Amino acid sequence: MKHLKKGRKFHRKRDQRKALLKSLAANLILQEKIQTTLEKAKETKIIVEKLITLAKKQDLAALRSLKKKLPEKAANKVYYEIAPLYKKRRGGYTRIIKTAKRKVRDASLIVILELVEKPLKESVDKEKKQVENVKNKENKLKNNGKTE
Repeated sequence: MKHLKKGRKFHRKRDQRKALLKSLAANLILQEKIQTTLEKAKETKIIVEKLITLAKKQDLAALRSLKKKLPEKAANKVYYEIAPLYKKRRGGYTRIIKTAKRKVRDASLIVILELVEKPLKESVDKEKKQVENVKNKENKLKNNGKTE
């Protein structure tokens, strides 16, 4: 039976396993995209999604809990930048994309773990498109005025 056997051990003791997952979660939050093995990605996904759900409450107790579980920089980013993006979303904040197998050592499956919505890049791309559209319209108006 599989009672009381949740979680993976990664051939590590409790404190090492806890430190590994904490560092993977912090790196995912800060970089918004990491490359790791499938098993580590699945465990990290569980942790990060719980942290984002906690941060969505937007109260002082949630911020203190985040700072207890993550480094301060990562906790602040989750609370102030990432959680407001997912306010209307009900779970599923991360995505696992499978890539190739590792060529050396154990041939384990390497994956990319990333956040579903990226806050800065999308808004910058939208602004660039809007600026380009305005410039194109201005050029068309200038060209129409010259031809008439």
